[in-house]
Amino acid sequence: MIDRQVLALQEACDEIFIEEGTSAVKKHRPVYENMITQLQPGDVLVVSSLDRAFRSVLDALGELDKLHQRRIQFKSLTQDFDTTTPEGKLLYVIAAALAEWERQTISRRTKEGLKAAQKRGKHAGRPHALSLEQIVTIREKLDHEPGTTIRELAQEMNVCTRTVTRALQRGGCTY
Repeated sequence: MIDRQVLALQEACDEIFIEEGTSAVKKHRPVYENMITQLQPGDVLVVSSLDRAFRSVLDALGELDKLHQRRIQFKSLTQDFDTTTPEGKLLYVIAAALAEWERQTISRRTKEGLKAAQKRGKHAGRPHALSLEQIVTIREKLDHEPGTTIRELAQEMNVCTRTVTRALQRGGCTY
């Protein structure tokens, strides 16, 4: 999906800014903030779609207002509206509201799915960095090799010390 968006932006823009690994929902978006400061009066901010650019309806309206005050135009490649007209601004608000609703719905469904998976005994999220066998090995070394430290074991297992500590706590045993 991102490839399609980048191709569309390459056709429409002189310069493309991509905020990799950061959702539009995040408050601090360094690439976006840098890009906004570079825009000059008469420029056009082009986004692939509203939901890729703004966190909420309020955020979308606030950003649009800031852009208009600086005489910067706004264009979405997937929503066709002219935000300088009352009708265009209405469509912008509706699109932003739908994007916020969609984001919240997806978030709710994801949380419900994770909760259901946990009730079925499934591990949700990233896989554990240490296997059960590695945790058993760590416990045995701590029990039978005096002077062994968590740091040494973490280095041996190629993980950080906090990972070892968490794995030991998860198993009901704290060292």
